[in-house]
Amino acid sequence: MKISEILNTKKISVSFEIFPPKKQDGFDSVKATALRLSSIHPDFMSITYGAGGSTQTNTSEIASIIENSGTTALAHLTCVRSTKEQLIQAIAGLKDKGVSNVLALRGDLPKDAAEGENIFPSGLMHASDLVPLLKKEGFCVGGACYPEGHPESANRDTDIENLKYKIDAGVDFLTTQMIFDNDMLYSFLYRLQTAGIRVPVLAGIMPITNANQVSRMIDLSNAYIPRKLLSICDRFRNDPEAMKQAGIAYATDQIIDMISNGVRGIHIYTMNKPEIAEAIIKNIDCIVKAVNK
Repeated sequence: MKISEILNTKKISVSFEIFPPKKQDGFDSVKATALRLSSIHPDFMSITYGAGGSTQTNTSEIASIIENSGTTALAHLTCVRSTKEQLIQAIAGLKDKGVSNVLALRGDLPKDAAEGENIFPSGLMHASDLVPLLKKEGFCVGGACYPEGHPESANRDTDIENLKYKIDAGVDFLTTQMIFDNDMLYSFLYRLQTAGIRVPVLAGIMPITNANQVSRMIDLSNAYIPRKLLSICDRFRNDPEAMKQAGIAYATDQIIDMISNGVRGIHIYTMNKPEIAEAIIKNIDCIVKAVNK
């Protein structure tokens, strides 16, 4: 099923993200995680692509497993270090596996790139360049967005202008990077409306269950960490179970607030920890059912 159809029919959607194994001996573990998460019946599940497309085969394999389990899959696809032929082959492979939804991404710039290396051999340097290839093949296409501004953007206005290129290219929906302060999301949604961007926006939620995750989240997404969350991390840093419970509670509070304020899509970055996703869904299942009546 195409995600655009799900978003058009549901008042609130809840989805998960997982990442494929970096090494083949971890495949069975990720497969088990994918099936366990699928059994919770999310509206869809996304599968990341790895730096430089390093896990592209496993991405399509896990996406196929998710589709065959009865859950809609969203496969990530990136431009970095891929030739045009490789991208075309990857797209054909996803179609062959019954995947009809793709998140089009530029991809993270490789830290090991040699001086003078052409990291975009396909000539496609932006996610918006990838979208037409996918739309031509009939995919429902998602795009990423940064409520607090992309780390490489000069300012938020420039970031919105760049986002418009994705929309004009045919992106059907947007998924935000992880958000820890809901006011940042609401401000971003207002700026999108002002700019005339009307596609559905899914809010990215990252449950912080380990205090050491915070600095990495800042580096990855340019995210603002509220004092409340920093206090939680400081207080429970040395008690893993307490930190896990507090992180689940904080993410739950975020989601309930978002739903109460009309946000229609929640995308949970599970970090391949199904027990965390299960706990959050248990906390909000009656709320989601009430909204979707």
